[in-house]
Amino acid sequence: MADTTDFRSGMVLEIEDELYQILDYQKVHPGKGPAYIKTELKNLDSGGTVRKRFRSGESVNEVTLIRRDVQYSYSEGDVYYFMDAETYEMIPVSREKIGEDQIKYLTENTECQALTRDGSILAVEVPRFVEIEVTDTRPGVKGDTAQGGSKPATVASGAEIQVPLFIEEGDVIKVDREEDKYLERVSS
Repeated sequence: MADTTDFRSGMVLEIEDELYQILDYQKVHPGKGPAYIKTELKNLDSGGTVRKRFRSGESVNEVTLIRRDVQYSYSEGDVYYFMDAETYEMIPVSREKIGEDQIKYLTENTECQALTRDGSILAVEVPRFVEIEVTDTRPGVKGDTAQGGSKPATVASGAEIQVPLFIEEGDVIKVDREEDKYLERVSS
């Protein structure tokens, strides 16, 4: 058992015989009444998200999952194949267990973490910060803006983000995939 004061992103809870992972949480102190914790939870079975409130100090059932290093290899339709880093076994994972927000930054050989319980994979986590190649962007023209400025760019996985004007096709950039935000150029 854990307490709501122990909440952190990535923590897994068992609620009504289903497993949920905390995506986001916030402690709220209303003007009247007791404080509560507002959470956004991902159902590890269905992949759907729900919002739930917990009373401050409420006890919850925390579940410990085993993390395994896996590497993305390829996909066939809605099934994605990952190679286990220890056994070199190919593991099929459904699209729902990965999530659309992570799939858009998934490229071949991406190192990920598989969350397992009793030998079965419940979810796959793509790293928050990914290095990925820019495959398409229009040229930045000097003088387009008085300050920094940005332009749209498509990366190797197909995701589109805003990048500074100096970024060109072929550059490898570092991206915060949770915020869909350019961080820095890694190489050109």
